[in-house]
Amino acid sequence: MEKETKEARIARRHQERDARMKASPGYKTFAVMFTLAYPFIAVFTFVMSAILAVFSGVSRAMAWVVSGGESR
Repeated sequence: MEKETKEARIARRHQERDARMKASPGYKTFAVMFTLAYPFIAVFTFVMSAILAVFSGVSRAMAWVVSGGESR
């Protein structure tokens, strides 16, 4: 039998650890919940970004008005 190299041993341990992790109920639950929640997360992020852009525009407009049209 050929002796296993250090790199091969590390790679094998990583694969074994990943296999154990992916078989756990917590990993499976998280994967399903993330898959189901991702569209809601994406829409929430878009809406919050749009609200931030609107308030940023309002703030810039107010700064322009207060400065007498001199602000950029």
